[in-house]
Amino acid sequence: MNITVRTAIRNELDKVNLLRRQVNDVHVSGRPDIFRAGFSDELRDHIYEQFDSGEYAVIVAIADDRIVGFAVTTVIHKPLSPYNNARSFYRVDEFGVDEEYRRKGVATALIAYIKDDAKAKGLDRVELDMWEFNEGALAFYEAAGFRTYRRYMEMDV
Repeated sequence: MNITVRTAIRNELDKVNLLRRQVNDVHVSGRPDIFRAGFSDELRDHIYEQFDSGEYAVIVAIADDRIVGFAVTTVIHKPLSPYNNARSFYRVDEFGVDEEYRRKGVATALIAYIKDDAKAKGLDRVELDMWEFNEGALAFYEAAGFRTYRRYMEMDV
C-alpha cells in the first residue's frame, strides 16, 4: 500500500472529521465520565478554527485515494520562567488513523512526516499526550520512540 502524507487543504477537513469522530468515540468509550458522547457541532467546527488560525497544521495520510489518517500539530514556545528554561517544541494535539487502516503503516508514516517537519522547523523535540486507557496508542507511541517524561494522576474522593 502506498501512503502519502502532506498538509491538508481546507476542503478535506470534512473527511478529517470522520476520523476525528472515530477518535472521539474511543475516548468516550474509555472515559465516558470525561468525554462527551457524539460529535458535537463545536467539536466538528474546532478543526476549522485551528486550520484558519494559521497556528496549527492539519496533516493527512492518504492511501487508496482517501484520507486514512491525520494529525493536528502546532509549535509551542515556552518562555523562561522561575521553574523552567525557555524551550520550543513541536506538539501533536490530535492524531488518528481510520479503523480499517490501522496496523498498515499509516501511523508510522504520519510520525515520520511529523519528525521531518519538526526538524525542518529547527526543533529537536516532539511532544504529545494521550489517555492511559488507550493501550493501543501507548504501545504504538512507545514503539515509535516516544517516552513518558511527565504523568498526570487522579484520585476519586
